[in-house]
Amino acid sequence: MALPIVDRLKSELAEVQRELQHDLPARLEEARAHGDLRENAEYEAAKHRQGMLRARVAQLQTRIRELSVYTIAQIPRDRVSYGSRVTVEDVDSGDMVEYRLVFPEEVDAGSGLISISSPIGQGLMNKAEGDEVVVQTPSGRKTYQIVGVVTLHEQAGSGEARGT
Repeated sequence: MALPIVDRLKSELAEVQRELQHDLPARLEEARAHGDLRENAEYEAAKHRQGMLRARVAQLQTRIRELSVYTIAQIPRDRVSYGSRVTVEDVDSGDMVEYRLVFPEEVDAGSGLISISSPIGQGLMNKAEGDEVVVQTPSGRKTYQIVGVVTLHEQAGSGEARGT
């Protein structure tokens, strides 16, 4: 079973390709109809958009290929990994925080979704409940105690993993 992020990226790719192949050619043709292309701002804007869309298509195709090698079956069931909800306690302050580890495309720090490649995400990866991790943050080194881990498998079993 593929990861939900792959489906979302494929959907975005289809939208970008539709604009590139259908909407943008019409805009370019309309701009060409206005005459001299050297002084045509609409044409220049459409050409610029075309370049941006081509770059995004290439970026999305590459990322889909990279992420397509992952399956839910490959995700560990017994330690922190992609999709895990991790509750940590700041050893110094006693503050408790819950994070969910996601790929960079899914990050929403305000909702507690942090990247597996962020400093905290990297520190938590492959750890288990009870482990301590030391992480370099912008405000200095922090030591966290992992007090709870709910893996993607456990969330899927309870219906929580939908929409990752």
